[in-house]
Amino acid sequence: MTIFRAAVLQMRSGTEPQANVEAFAALVEAAVAEGANYVQSPEMTGMVHRDRESLMARLRPEAQDPLLAEAARLAARHRIFVHVGSTAVPLDDGRVANRAFLFGPDGERIASYDKIHMFDVDLDNGESWRESRTYRPGETATTADLQFEGGAARLGFAVCYDMRFPHLFREEAMAGAEILTAPAAFTRQTGEAHWHVLLRARAIENGAFVIAAAQGGLHEDGRETFGHSLIVDPWGRVVAEVACDAPGVAIAEIDTAAVAAARGKIPNLRNARAFVVGGADGAAGESVRVTGAVAAE
Repeated sequence: MTIFRAAVLQMRSGTEPQANVEAFAALVEAAVAEGANYVQSPEMTGMVHRDRESLMARLRPEAQDPLLAEAARLAARHRIFVHVGSTAVPLDDGRVANRAFLFGPDGERIASYDKIHMFDVDLDNGESWRESRTYRPGETATTADLQFEGGAARLGFAVCYDMRFPHLFREEAMAGAEILTAPAAFTRQTGEAHWHVLLRARAIENGAFVIAAAQGGLHEDGRETFGHSLIVDPWGRVVAEVACDAPGVAIAEIDTAAVAAARGKIPNLRNARAFVVGGADGAAGESVRVTGAVAAE
């Protein structure tokens, strides 16, 4: 059993990186003042900018990124875990990674994760996004251990649109993740319809905590995000929320005993079975792989 206090930092990042760094630092300080020892910021903490040319002009290599330097400094200063939900990192091929970072209490980077699923969608009222035009998708699911004095907790990474792909979360849960994360910049349109139900579903089906810091409000580049940063417990209950789209902090106690309890009541991770998808004529089709599943007899 491991107990710690987790905070979600809700932001309204704009087009100027330094202003976003300052807003991020102020929210971290506010969370630490309330006893948080793990803090998570939203997707694209460092900059929200839909114009590709302007975005690229403002980016800095990972080693020179002011947000990452500040995250490492704050982690070491307060002896906490700082999870940068994601920020844009330029790549050698001219594209960009939508990359999450986790820094430990010594200020050292523990892990990073590149968003796997690109937000290429056409919504109602002419709202359209093509993330793949700028960003290169990741290929590796990532977990990392948070080491506290009283024990450890395993964290699974995801970013925003990833939450619509439940197999990613299932793979991480099967790899031992007790806490699943989904920092986001969810559009208002999709957030109003799906944000709460998707996050609660990912928690319920994996018997895990889900922590999801979010961007919220009308941004400088014209986009509008939903906010409502959440922490959901393994039984699907919302235990902390920034219940609006304004910047703010919400905190909840995370007790991994609740994960064991939920998985003990409903052991679906253990009970999963491999199966096949049959055709209309009843003939067996392709086998479907289920991680950890009992082979079909």
